[in-house]
Amino acid sequence: MTLLQRFGYYLGGFSIGLIILAFFLNGKKASCSYGPDARVLKNIHSKEMIYSDDVQLFMNTHHLDTSAVNDVLRKGDVNFSKSDTHKKPCAIYTIEGDYNEKNLILSIENCDSIATLLNMSIKE
Repeated sequence: MTLLQRFGYYLGGFSIGLIILAFFLNGKKASCSYGPDARVLKNIHSKEMIYSDDVQLFMNTHHLDTSAVNDVLRKGDVNFSKSDTHKKPCAIYTIEGDYNEKNLILSIENCDSIATLLNMSIKE
């Protein structure tokens, strides 16, 4: 068997394996959240979100709703230099993201079972 034939068999088996994987994993909600940003955002997004009174007032005055917060939690970046990750019992994270051409900054207290949105602002 020549090298070209071996390479052909390898590519054939590899492509069949990809097709089988695509068939079985189609529709699954598999995610690869291995980075620090992705892990923190996934952890916060999976918990019940509580909004402080200041945040509710800010959202009402700037015509924002909970979809803005969810969008920032899905697509935003955690600013670890401004976050207090070692605070006990709940760490505080600063998350920055864009929503409708506005740069939003969220300050979230991440506890064991709930996440509290403490502060929300628009970066100019």
